[in-house]
Amino acid sequence: MKHEIGAEKPAYLKEEWPGQYEFFSHFEFTAGVPQALCLITTLKENGKSNACFHAWQCFAGDGEAYHAVVAGLSLRGHTYQNILREKEFCINFLSAAQYDACIKTIEENGAENDELLSAGLTPEEGKTVKAPRVKEAFLTLECAFESAQDLSGKGIIGLVVGRVTHAAAENGFCAPDKLCSPEGFMFNVHAPKNPVTGEGSFTAVASLSAQRYV
Repeated sequence: MKHEIGAEKPAYLKEEWPGQYEFFSHFEFTAGVPQALCLITTLKENGKSNACFHAWQCFAGDGEAYHAVVAGLSLRGHTYQNILREKEFCINFLSAAQYDACIKTIEENGAENDELLSAGLTPEEGKTVKAPRVKEAFLTLECAFESAQDLSGKGIIGLVVGRVTHAAAENGFCAPDKLCSPEGFMFNVHAPKNPVTGEGSFTAVASLSAQRYV
C-alpha cells in the first residue's frame, strides 16, 4: 500500500525546531532519500579554512566537462558567500569514522576559527584552487564556480554549479569492496518520517553494502 503525499505539508508534520519546514521541504523527511555526505571547503575572507558538512549534491558530465551540482546551501551561510566571492570550492568525501570531526566543524565555526584545524582535520593545498582540501578525505574534487541560483526565489536556499578542475583520490579507494564498506562514502538519511503519523526524529549515518556485482 502506498501513501500519497501532496505538495502542501501535511498537518501532522510538526516542527522539531523553529523554521524546520521553512528551510526544508516536507518531502525531505517523508521521502527519506539517502544523500552522500561531504565537507565543502572554502576560504574565509581572512584566509582561514571554512567547512560545511553537507549532503544534497550530485555529479554529471560529458567529454567536455564534469560538473558538481550542489543544492541546499543557505543563501545567508558562509559557504555560499565564500563561493560567490572566491569563485571556487572543494568537495571532500570522508568515511563515517570521521563523522564526529565533521560535526565539530559546525560547532567551531566562528570567523576567527580555522574550521578544519579546530575539528582535528588537516588542510592541504589544492592543485587548481586556493580553497583547502582535507587530507583525511579519500576523494576530493576541486571545483571552479560556474553559476548560482536561488531555488525557490524566497532567499532561503541556493544551488551552485561548479566545474570539476581536478580530483585527488586515495590509492585503492575506487575498488568496489572499499566503496561499499564503512571505509567508503557515508550517507545522510535525514530524519525520515512515518508518512501517516509524522513520527520519526532520528537521522541515520549510513554506508554502502554491495548486494551483487554485475
